[in-house]
Amino acid sequence: MAPLQFLSVFVASFLFMLTLGNSQTCPDCFTRSRAGHYPNSEEKGTETGSCGFGTFGATVNGGDVSAASELYRNGLGCGACYQVRCIDSNYCSDKGVTVVVTDQGAGDRTDFILSKRAFARMAQTTDAAASILPLGVVDIEYRRVSCNYPYKNITIKIEESSNNPHYLAFVIWYQQGKSDITAVQLCETQNFACKLLDRTRGAVWTTSTPPKGPLQIRMLLSVDDGDETWVVPVNNIPENWKAGDTYDSGIQLDA
Repeated sequence: MAPLQFLSVFVASFLFMLTLGNSQTCPDCFTRSRAGHYPNSEEKGTETGSCGFGTFGATVNGGDVSAASELYRNGLGCGACYQVRCIDSNYCSDKGVTVVVTDQGAGDRTDFILSKRAFARMAQTTDAAASILPLGVVDIEYRRVSCNYPYKNITIKIEESSNNPHYLAFVIWYQQGKSDITAVQLCETQNFACKLLDRTRGAVWTTSTPPKGPLQIRMLLSVDDGDETWVVPVNNIPENWKAGDTYDSGIQLDA
């Protein structure tokens, strides 16, 4: 190989590796993709999202929510927050919109299916929003950001299908920060015996043999660099827990 040809190949290879390295070591960098919006007439999200959040999944974050495809990650991505902005400078703002993943779904090569409200909020003005909404799908860039719920603690919502003391299912609301909840333990508060729960779908954790007495829920938080931390709520779930009730954990997660 001639010296000039060798130099060209070397430079090209170097630039490729540099780009690859930056994409893997730059968690705050934006990734290019596409986003659509829910086809229904509702501005907010859906109450039947795959994460199992119910009405909360349609209205949390003011209704700025989204379904995700690959980022759903078999339910692990439920509750994660992303900054999403369209890239047409004629219509789109630099800030874009921050959305919470509450559902699973994909369209025409999309990573996000936004609520109509969130889709419109990517635009600079109301008139600009009226121009991009009929497009259905737009080019975007996105990055994961911390979820922020001022004055809200992590909250445990007992699913309606639960039946004390025979079956317990719940979801976790107001997941702050950028961590994933990768595991959940349910512990007896009297003898501190703990058991790992099953993630049956989306963000729903279940057990067919809930312990008796007040219950403590422990959450394993994981971040992209591999660090893991068990978090123990201040408040316990009372012994007489009921289907449909919500319980304030007394803590916020800032990781």
